[in-house]
Amino acid sequence: MTTLYDAPPVTMLGPDFPFGYDRWLTHPAGLGQVPPDMHGTPVAVVGGGISGLVAAYELMRLGLRPVVFEAEQLGGRMRTARFPGHPDTVAELGAMRFPASSAALLHYVELLGLRTRPFPNPLARATPHTVVDVNGSRHFTRTGDDLPSVYHEVSEAWQKTLEESADLAAMDAAIRHRDVATIKALWNRLVPILDDQSFYGFLASSPSFASFRHRELFGQVGFGSGGWDTDFPNSVLEILRVVYTGADADHHALAGGAQRLPLGLWEHSPAAMAHWPRGTSLATLHPDGPRPAVTRLSRARGWIRVETAGEAGEFTAAVLTPQVRLLTSRIDTDESLFPTEVWTAIERTHYMGGSKLFALVDRPFWHDLDAATGRPAMGMTLTDRTPRGVYLFDDGPSRPGVMCLSYTWNDDSLKVSTLPPAERLEVMLRHLRRIYPGVDIAGRIIAAPIAVTWENEPHFLGAFKANLPGHYRYQRRLFTHFMQDDLPRGRRGVFLAGDDVSWTGGFAEGAVTTALNAVWGVLHHLGGRTHPDNPGPGDAFAELAPIDLPY
Repeated sequence: MTTLYDAPPVTMLGPDFPFGYDRWLTHPAGLGQVPPDMHGTPVAVVGGGISGLVAAYELMRLGLRPVVFEAEQLGGRMRTARFPGHPDTVAELGAMRFPASSAALLHYVELLGLRTRPFPNPLARATPHTVVDVNGSRHFTRTGDDLPSVYHEVSEAWQKTLEESADLAAMDAAIRHRDVATIKALWNRLVPILDDQSFYGFLASSPSFASFRHRELFGQVGFGSGGWDTDFPNSVLEILRVVYTGADADHHALAGGAQRLPLGLWEHSPAAMAHWPRGTSLATLHPDGPRPAVTRLSRARGWIRVETAGEAGEFTAAVLTPQVRLLTSRIDTDESLFPTEVWTAIERTHYMGGSKLFALVDRPFWHDLDAATGRPAMGMTLTDRTPRGVYLFDDGPSRPGVMCLSYTWNDDSLKVSTLPPAERLEVMLRHLRRIYPGVDIAGRIIAAPIAVTWENEPHFLGAFKANLPGHYRYQRRLFTHFMQDDLPRGRRGVFLAGDDVSWTGGFAEGAVTTALNAVWGVLHHLGGRTHPDNPGPGDAFAELAPIDLPY
């Protein structure tokens, strides 16, 4: 009998559209071919985050000429900051931890030869010490076994609820074995039942979570990457996608910073590609860097017109990767680009806010042992106080350490969104002194703090998409828009991509896979085709299409 230990690994083979993007990427036949007379055709790619750069990279490999537009810096929310005077230090303002199940993303990590290392999540093997500070009580622990019994009750309640109400074991086995028929059968049964259910409502309706105390502790501490209460208003379908695909566990960081991945794709020259000579890269196709911020998008005489503050161009196809709410605000987007139902879905898209605060200290002093207790001075900290999550990073005892002094979402992010970094630092230190009264964090800081609040970033306006109850239909419209044969000819050629178009907002895997959907869409739009031995997502769509709920 197969056990969990010899079963295949879980991947982010999402239950809504269980297409094996990793296998499509690695097949020796490649992603497909465009007609030779289309080689060199310019394709606009708006946005230079990981989704835009994956799309541009693969379009280049097909022999097309991607033209990348970027308003700020390449990388998007894979943004790595460094403290002045300390170029080897890393503060990950956006994406900082990646599930081992992110098979498509890891394809590009491996392609570039980037190193990864385990991320110090609460209670993870890579985390020497975790401190749980909730309701005024502090618990110092190395593993979950050290926590009081009530936390074990909460963990058991969560697992029992997932099994009884969401078919966890059956779905886990189906995803591990890529049993598409079973994945579709299980998920298509659950979507109509749970689409209108919030995460909190899902918990509250479970007999295992009859106790408010259990629901409160689960929300504040959670399991995997931390507390879940900021997700409580969201659709429970959002949470199940994360749990099923292992996206909240076994996280890894990219050594040297997450932004190395998109920047690496910009510079990388593929070993094999159509049309272009050896040595061609996105960087060589853009000798002056990416084009500037797009200000207007429209259609003109059958072309897609892309305008910036200083120029305009017309393209046969375009891939749009900014967060979709920007298409209603900063980018003047003509309504002719999308059908009305897609515009409705864009308008209804809900985003999470998110903030981080980083400080650089002289050394990783948190490993120092307290003479009285024998415990380390600090640990990765989960708290119901204002900082919420504190993460500790070090590269050795004699090198500076980086502290993420606060990692917050939604209402917790709004508490500090108007504060400049120095004031934010004072707030967090004040709260942390109450958890660690004998630890002088401020005395260890050797550089000005670095902070970000994504809802205040003008080219993002939020951290990531998180659907509310009843939003499944809207998300389906966004995700499936790359299938355009049923659209009037004048509505084709513009393809949405990015994690907010995917079923897993906030995960780079979704940004990568929707970029690959857009690549297939452009390929198909220009008369190309995939190899019969390696069908793409559009070729498999009829079999794998997300369930279409009645309107």
